[in-house]
Amino acid sequence: MSIPPPPGPPQPDPAQGPSPAPDPYGPPPQGPQPYGPPPQGQQPYGQQPYGQPYGHPYGSPYQGWGQGYSPYARPKSVNGLAVASLVLGVLCCFPAVGLVLGVIALVQIKKKEQSGKALAIAGSILSSLGLALWVTALATGGFSKAWEGFKEGATEGTAFSVVKGQCFDAPGESLEGLTYDVDEVPCAGEHEGEVFGEFKMTGAGFPGDGAVSDAADEKCYPLQDAYVMDTWSLPDDVDVYYFGPTRQSWRLGDREVTCIFGNTDESGTLTGSLRADATTLDPDQIALLKSLNAMDTVLWEEPEDYPEDDLPGYRDWSRDVHDRLDEQIKALRAHAWSADADKPVAALVKDMEKARTEWAKASAAAAADDVDTFYTHYDKGYSYVDGSSTVTARKALGLATKRPSYDEDPGEGGGDSGSGELNV
Repeated sequence: MSIPPPPGPPQPDPAQGPSPAPDPYGPPPQGPQPYGPPPQGQQPYGQQPYGQPYGHPYGSPYQGWGQGYSPYARPKSVNGLAVASLVLGVLCCFPAVGLVLGVIALVQIKKKEQSGKALAIAGSILSSLGLALWVTALATGGFSKAWEGFKEGATEGTAFSVVKGQCFDAPGESLEGLTYDVDEVPCAGEHEGEVFGEFKMTGAGFPGDGAVSDAADEKCYPLQDAYVMDTWSLPDDVDVYYFGPTRQSWRLGDREVTCIFGNTDESGTLTGSLRADATTLDPDQIALLKSLNAMDTVLWEEPEDYPEDDLPGYRDWSRDVHDRLDEQIKALRAHAWSADADKPVAALVKDMEKARTEWAKASAAAAADDVDTFYTHYDKGYSYVDGSSTVTARKALGLATKRPSYDEDPGEGGGDSGSGELNV
């Protein structure tokens, strides 16, 4: 009888020689494994014959990742243009750029499968709204108003504004020099300055401090006569100063020169408002002061040379004085005066009529090259100016009666003009 082979893999035939070594990376042996000693010619379990490569008895210890499989999920990148579009949309500074970036971002996100679609959409919407606001502002002039507001904000802290009729104290010891701020105070009490007018200069580049001073001398004095029509009421210790633009404030668009009354004494002050114009005077006072000031204006236009050197000039000027007197006589007669002022004004008109005759004769003498005769009528024509009839008419109307002194040409300043150059 034959003996069956032991369980397990088939045994090699001894006549065929030893069997090849098992593949260490092949599949593990199939079927149950014996627990007894191995058959003759087999190596003990877990050992390999010398010269054979070492391998795991059950093949590869783990299975490698398959092709195309990722061991973990990689996050999508955020599109940078989408972020930029949102930022510009929120800031509303460059809405057109934000809108363009948002559109480009949406195209890139779709092609590159990036994230940030919501950011791009939000940025595009906000940029569109901002662009619409800009267009509306430009169409309605809102942009120019915003620019003016920006300039005002840019000068804040280095500039201040004072207005006509305002009284103030300056932080410095005087109204001359550089000033950056003032403190508004009531005009009824003591104060260092009172604003009586302002005007604006022109030009692209800063003309220099000297040009600003010359412009103030030229234009502040006519504004003074409009603010204080009763020029006799100005105290002797009052002078004209100004606040003007600096080189720095000029670059920001400042062109305003402010004309100011101040005390000639650096340590002195003013008390009470000096204003005497249509806001403080009655109709009778205004009518008289207009005529008197009109005559003062033409009298200040007298030629600079002596009559001996410029008789033709004095001839023309005398004719102008005559014509101005004729105009003001008619104006005073046409006004309906109150009972208290009627007679004093009528007496003044008579003196003006006499003076008109003298100025006509003075003009004729100058035309005839008769200097001596010219001087005779010149003196008689001037006799009515600030004469007794003028004082009486002023007193009847409640105006100042103290005659002012005319030591200097008002166009030359009547004293040192202040140079408080600052941005206002």
